[in-house]
Amino acid sequence: MFENLNWWEIGALLMLALLIFGERLPKVIGDGLRMLRGLRSMAQNATSDLSRELGTDIQLEDLHPKAFIRKHLLSEEDEAAIRKPLQTLFDDVKQDLNGVKSELSDVAAAADFKNQPKSTAPVESPRPAQRYDLDAT
Repeated sequence: MFENLNWWEIGALLMLALLIFGERLPKVIGDGLRMLRGLRSMAQNATSDLSRELGTDIQLEDLHPKAFIRKHLLSEEDEAAIRKPLQTLFDDVKQDLNGVKSELSDVAAAADFKNQPKSTAPVESPRPAQRYDLDAT
């Protein structure tokens, strides 16, 4: 929650809270913590009520519609049947990308001039160098 704040900013917020609430600051902090505990217990009571009504062990993460359907309505065979076409497509794309990756690494290795061994033979230019006489005009 406070990962974007440094120590100076947190200290400034605490000083501001002390100026606003004054001597009531400990009571305000206690009331806030009490409210947080109350909300947490309400959420736990709601999940236990849902679990009791549905007859299954349910967690808060299971209340997402996709997770609920996957866990409580689909059998493993149904889920495998739904996943099969997508899994084959995923495997085909992965195989193609691995091929492209190997081709790119071959091209990168061929284009890497720093790591190629230097030849001892002199490099000949395709055309002989032409010399111009600047005084001959």
